[in-house]
Amino acid sequence: MFYRPENGHGLPHNPFNAIVTPRPIGWISTRAADGTNNLAPYSFFNAVAYEPPQVMFASTSAKDDQNGTKDSVANIAETGVFCVNVVSYALRDAMNASSAALGKEVDEFTTAGLETTACETIDCARVAAAPAALECRLTQIVTLPGAANKVVFGEVVGVHIDDACLRDGIFDVTTFQPLARLGYRDYSVVTELFSLSRPGE
Repeated sequence: MFYRPENGHGLPHNPFNAIVTPRPIGWISTRAADGTNNLAPYSFFNAVAYEPPQVMFASTSAKDDQNGTKDSVANIAETGVFCVNVVSYALRDAMNASSAALGKEVDEFTTAGLETTACETIDCARVAAAPAALECRLTQIVTLPGAANKVVFGEVVGVHIDDACLRDGIFDVTTFQPLARLGYRDYSVVTELFSLSRPGE
């Protein structure tokens, strides 16, 4: 089949998210200017540069109690910082719980039953049980076409790694099995790896 998105796809559910898969999940923690912690997962997330290390995530909807965006973006615009928490298979239910549409005054760490710990370089909480976390300073927020599409870019200024996930100096993702977002309500988990050498190596 072929379809133009502007004309619709004619299927029971939008296939776009199922085509662009798997996608890593950026579990973004922020703190509002009034001190309220916020935690939310974003599947439009990735690393975008090595030197300096930089990441991005996109928010594509808005809440009634925020001005055309969601809590994460609003908090980052206020404070200039955020933390990316890596989602392990063991944290899948807590991640899902933190995706609920809640008022901006609600702390999702509490809602999801998660212990917090402080970041080192920024004023923000992070998920204590996460296998890794990236402390970030905002570089820019880009507004994309669409009602509430915003992309947040940040420079990684601090990196936390659970020592239990290091094997022979390698960050071994099979030790915690990261989640990936697929289409619809589907997820996947990384349990097996294989390697390929680049041509000429």
